[in-house]
Amino acid sequence: MAKFRITLNMEYCRSADMGFEAGVMQAADLGYRYIEPMVHTGWELLSEVGYFHSFSMEEDTLLMKETCDRYGITVSSLSGHSPLMKPEAAVSRLTRAIILADTLDARFVNTDEMIKPDWMDDHFAHEVMKYTLTKASLAAQRHGVYICIEPHGVYTSTAEGLMRIVNLVKSPWIGVNWDTGNSYLAGIEDPYNGLQVVRDHVYHIHAKDISMSHGEKERGKVFGTPVGCACGEGMVNWDKVFEIMEPVNREIFLSVECGTIDEAERSLRFLESTLGNLLIK
Repeated sequence: MAKFRITLNMEYCRSADMGFEAGVMQAADLGYRYIEPMVHTGWELLSEVGYFHSFSMEEDTLLMKETCDRYGITVSSLSGHSPLMKPEAAVSRLTRAIILADTLDARFVNTDEMIKPDWMDDHFAHEVMKYTLTKASLAAQRHGVYICIEPHGVYTSTAEGLMRIVNLVKSPWIGVNWDTGNSYLAGIEDPYNGLQVVRDHVYHIHAKDISMSHGEKERGKVFGTPVGCACGEGMVNWDKVFEIMEPVNREIFLSVECGTIDEAERSLRFLESTLGNLLIK
């Protein structure tokens, strides 16, 4: 039977212009025990001045842990989203994220295919993604970290397309980060049927709800969105999600992906009350 731990994607504090440490402290104040930080390469200006939560992988690999320990927070996973169709960027970025995750004893790095260039046809795109994932999977195997691909693009908008990418490389270290909001917004297939198809490969879930107004405006027009509304206040049928996932015999992180501090607080309360005996506290 599946068991769930609740974590918080750090995008929740982007609208509040919070830096990494401030976001960690706020997450702890809300009652979260785990977070999913965003990581980047290089030196990003807004992060350097404390206005953005993303964490640079140029820093000492233990600095993130030291900061989180200060507030009693554990890193569950990393948002290491990298353009799989751009290996000159993605291979290095994913490799470094995997190494950082291992240092933090986090076992999941999340990514997606991102945007397909106009000059790249479907066959070429999948060959390039195969190269990227082959290189990244070697690091994942060495470090014991799962690369989790989520629905957030033209190819991952269906369960079949998502699994085609997951299966490009025969590695037990490549799986799925199911995004409940993105799969709903894509509007190509029933999101619960899609989850049923990929269920056995799901190691991580982005718990993203979509408000009615958001769905009416964008469903069927986009492949994803950065954040959703508070869990339990939108169109996602959470009871159905948990029913589908319950037979999977492993622990799964539910990473709340919402847009404001208040939504993060309400999401935590909703998920805690809804999960019941499926929740690991």
